[in-house]
Amino acid sequence: MKTMTRTSYRAVSAVMACASVVALALVTPTKASADIAVQSGQSVAFLGDSITAQGWSKPTGYVKLVVAGLATNGVKVTAVPAGISGHKSNDMLARLDKDVLSKKPNWMTLSCGVNDVWHGERGVPLEAYKTNITAIVDQALAANVKVIILTSTPIGEDLPNANNVKLADYNAFLRDLAKQKGCAVADLNADFAAAIGKKTVKGNAFTVDGVHMNPAGDFIMASGVLRAMGVDNAGIEKAKAAWMDTPNGASVAVTIPMTPRQWFALQDTAAAQGKDVPTFISTQATAALNLMPAK
Repeated sequence: MKTMTRTSYRAVSAVMACASVVALALVTPTKASADIAVQSGQSVAFLGDSITAQGWSKPTGYVKLVVAGLATNGVKVTAVPAGISGHKSNDMLARLDKDVLSKKPNWMTLSCGVNDVWHGERGVPLEAYKTNITAIVDQALAANVKVIILTSTPIGEDLPNANNVKLADYNAFLRDLAKQKGCAVADLNADFAAAIGKKTVKGNAFTVDGVHMNPAGDFIMASGVLRAMGVDNAGIEKAKAAWMDTPNGASVAVTIPMTPRQWFALQDTAAAQGKDVPTFISTQATAALNLMPAK
């Protein structure tokens, strides 16, 4: 048997050391992912109303962005979507077991309050809301589901309106309850208030109708939820960069005023290319977008 020389011994040792480092990297989470409360392999339920339902149904809805943002930061989770349009705190309490607890998630985000206020006489008064939300949180915690409470987003982007003034008491309760129960809180209302205070355009900048999110609003919501989950600012910026290239993640519907002569000409031009007018306009707009420099 040949005796290993000092040089070959050093070479073998170096190879073994490199292999150990690679193996350790494969099983050890990065510092960023290690600081995130939600861990790979866990499931997250998203309980809410139409904002949450759209958060799952749209390519850039906030629920899908949260899942994608976690994955970008090395944490792969399974979503349990549980948003239903029009639902209030009493509705969510009634279906909590069927839609959330029976699925045995590790985590649950709770987004509730907009309809309780927005629906007026058909809404839920503050004291009843407090009872319902407390029961939801207590039942989830008793089932070993960790809860992240989301403050309700504004009802209209004009913050001083009557609905938002009323909503303030509901959100104040949510913040107090989160402290009392030891739950993480994503203060989305505060995040939106800050963004609305800086907007430079008239009308809605973050929603399509004052309540339901456009991509900018979904970005704010998802960023706030990720922050509550322990993702740091660098991780959130990394997630945002990935979100920007989501296929079919945004669209624009426009009305183009024209004369009847222009309308007939547009019909003829589209028909000459074998297209209807909406398809023709969409094709032209897409071509123009592809010529725009990336932001």
